[in-house]
Amino acid sequence: MTYIRRVSPVLCVSLLFGCSEAPVYKIPVIPAPAAYKEAVSIWQPAQPADNLPRGDWWKAYGDTILNDLVARLDTANAELAVAMAHFDQAVAYVSQARAGYLPTVAAGASVTRNKQSQNRALRSPTQPIFYSDNSIGLQADYEVDLWGRVRNLVGAGEAGAQAAAADLQSIHLSLRAELANDYLALRMLDAQRKLLSDETESYAKALKLTQNRFEAGIDSALDVSRAKVQLGTAKAKLADTMASRALYEHAIATLVGESASGFSIAPAVADIQLPAIPVGVPSTLLQRRPDISAAERRLFAANANVGVAQSAFFPRVTLAAAAGYESANQAAWLTAPNLFWSIGPNALLTLFDAGRREAVVAQAEAAFKVAGAQYRATVLHAFQEVEDNLSLLNELTEESIALHDAVNDTRHTLDIAMNRYREGATSYLDVVTAQASAQQVQLDELNVRRRRLQASINLIRALGGGFDSAPDDGATNKPHS
Repeated sequence: MTYIRRVSPVLCVSLLFGCSEAPVYKIPVIPAPAAYKEAVSIWQPAQPADNLPRGDWWKAYGDTILNDLVARLDTANAELAVAMAHFDQAVAYVSQARAGYLPTVAAGASVTRNKQSQNRALRSPTQPIFYSDNSIGLQADYEVDLWGRVRNLVGAGEAGAQAAAADLQSIHLSLRAELANDYLALRMLDAQRKLLSDETESYAKALKLTQNRFEAGIDSALDVSRAKVQLGTAKAKLADTMASRALYEHAIATLVGESASGFSIAPAVADIQLPAIPVGVPSTLLQRRPDISAAERRLFAANANVGVAQSAFFPRVTLAAAAGYESANQAAWLTAPNLFWSIGPNALLTLFDAGRREAVVAQAEAAFKVAGAQYRATVLHAFQEVEDNLSLLNELTEESIALHDAVNDTRHTLDIAMNRYREGATSYLDVVTAQASAQQVQLDELNVRRRRLQASINLIRALGGGFDSAPDDGATNKPHS
């Protein structure tokens, strides 16, 4: 007991004043712009807030089928299950690292019958050739974390678990955005299918009219041929649209965890409007991005791993204790005369390893530089994504307005051309030209609608999965629908 009293103060002092060999952690400074280039808003640096609620942003598009698909994705997507398993793995590693804070205790017992060699060195005639050895006891080992090796291992593990949690959120956000993109593209193809179906019926009627006029000797065979080409082209575009729609439907099936063979979405023309997305986005929204949080946590873990590597240059101090009973006879085995115990610290310091420790430290420092560069690249890429999608929304809004006017003009032009054709004032070539122009402009308008919807989803994703839904105060961009 006297020895234990001597050791305890040494252990307490070591725990209180143990130091860490990890470098002082500093997040790389990345200059942030004062304002978005593509929007009128002030950018103010702030601390990461990736754990703030992002909200059900997909509900802003007002489509119940999309809401249902997202719910199915959340429960059955395979990639999401993989990310969850990676997170569980990281959490388990943290528990493993934290076990280093406590001693390892083992129990053992043995009952053996032994025979010694009769020709062994220094054999004594009084020593028996046959003997028994029975023992039972406990052994405890505890590493005194003087240099922060265990603490840095735990810190790196905790940061890794936080990064895995952020990865899970990032994958969740990406999958939801991908699902919304695919679904809205499918609905735009439904609108395109309806347009081409209506035009196919219109072209079929125009062909019938042309054939009747040809039989009456009013039109030429060339006009009939042009009408047939126009109808065939529309049918081909309709078939191509249906093929593209099938691919999006199959992609959605995989995202919601179902077989493409047994999954279908009924065609429908949905009037999906763009939500009002604030151009003056607060800085906290961008910093809620989970990929930025994951990159920063991996940078912290790399810094802690440098401390783990550097601790190898110092003695590894452990405190060991053992106690139990040992006897050559099983009778009265567990009695006081058979008690044994030992307790005391030990230290191990590597004196020569041919530069192995230096190489491990250099490797850890290089990994820290890699993590720092990846963090910087992630932040810069986030700025780019916001700017890209703000620019797309702004420019596509202008394009949408122009195409909306062009659609009305081409329809009017087609009506004039068809009336003049019926009156015999012009050839069918003018009708074909007007039909082709009207069809292309309408298809362009649908394509721009699709691109605007997808740009809005990508902007929400770039902002970390949500946006302020407060009423418009003049700083909100409400796109033309």
